[in-house]
Amino acid sequence: MDLQDQLKALFPDHQPSEEEKQIEETEDVSFYIHSSPTLGCIYEKRKGKPHTVIENYQGAQKDFKALSSALKSKFKVGGSFKNERIVIQGDQRDEIMNYLKALGFTVKRIGG
Repeated sequence: MDLQDQLKALFPDHQPSEEEKQIEETEDVSFYIHSSPTLGCIYEKRKGKPHTVIENYQGAQKDFKALSSALKSKFKVGGSFKNERIVIQGDQRDEIMNYLKALGFTVKRIGG
């Protein structure tokens, strides 16, 4: 039983506001969101194929894995993570930047 279920049990007549609904949409992620470092969103070509690279995430290894998995499942693409970088297949910069900004990250577009 998570916190939302406990609150619903305590206050069954409470109706969530629009702001609370927006928070619930992004609450399914399980990684820690840092606001201090700016994430870099880079476009690269590897063996002729486009890739989007996310740099500068300063979290624990499990948070890093969770962020990578969340991005891959959200955009239904393949990818990997290692050496403090998340590599997503395809040119997904705009979509990824919008998603990360909605989660509370600060993102900077690097290159092209």
